[in-house]
Formats: sequence, structure tokens, C-alpha cells
Amino acid sequence: MTLDLTALLRERVRDVPDYPRPGVVFKDITPLLADHVAFAGAVDAIVAHRGRGTIDKVVGIEARGFIIAAPVAYHFGAGFVPMRKQGKLPSATFQAAYALEYGEAVLEVHQDALAPGDRVLIVDDVLATGGTVAAAAGLVRRAGAIVSGASVLLELTFLGGRERLPDVAVHSLLAY
Repeated sequence: MTLDLTALLRERVRDVPDYPRPGVVFKDITPLLADHVAFAGAVDAIVAHRGRGTIDKVVGIEARGFIIAAPVAYHFGAGFVPMRKQGKLPSATFQAAYALEYGEAVLEVHQDALAPGDRVLIVDDVLATGGTVAAAAGLVRRAGAIVSGASVLLELTFLGGRERLPDVAVHSLLAY
């Protein structure tokens, strides 16, 4: 029996209508995270796509990106670097303001978290408008590191986020 990972992942993503506001259909990944086979399959698929030994640091974007990025970093034998919302990191940071689907935000990373030349994979749960990944890529470059790509569980293609990232190799496990 062969596992159809794409079908399994798609079955484990729940649509929540009118969240966080009327007219929006939120893609809830918590059922996927709760299913060991689906979660492990997603992590393994991200690692297999890039190949072990190709990444020095994995950036996880707050908050759901942390959940995926940490085991990806472990499997790469790479460091995990959290990128957080403004005011959440205790040491000196680089900052980048960006637009969200529902507003604006500021993303931060510790100034000493990435070294010049580090090969960095950016990991998040969803690619929507591309603003968050673009901000993360800018912070990686500002630290002197190399953006090796971005991996996400799902991409909302109708929002055109990938087009905002012409210089980032984007890998998504599911497209909607």
C-alpha cells in the first residue's frame, strides 16, 4: 500500500469559514499537526525536497512556522532560528515591517542568530500574499546569510504571494 501524502495532507487541513473575519475561509492546519503520519510526512517532504546537508539554519516564522521549522531543522542537522513579532525577542534585533492579508506587522530576528554565508531555509505554515516571507528573506540577507529557499505547508495561489518573491525558490506542499 502506497501513501498518497498530498491527499493525506489535504484531508487534514480544515476549512473554517468566516475566520478571522466574515468572508474569509481560514485553512486550519491543527488536524494535520495532530496526525503523526501527516505531520511526519510533511516534515520529511520538506527535508527531502532540499536534501540533507544543504541548509545551515532553518528560520521559523511565528507562530505556526515554529512548529514545522523546528523538526525540519533537526532533520537537516541545522540550527533553528525564530523570527518573531515585534517586541518578543530579548536581545538586539533586525526588524522588517510588512503587509499582511489583514493588516501590517513587524518581524524581528536576533542580530547574532545568522552568520554571514549561512544557507537558510525559511519555513512557515502558509504562503498568502508573500509579505511575511519577503520580510523574512530581507532579514536573512540583512544578516549576511543566503536565502536558500522557502518551504510552506500550503500556498493560497489566488493571493499571488509567489509572484512577490521572484528571488526566492518557494516550495509548497499543497496549493489552493
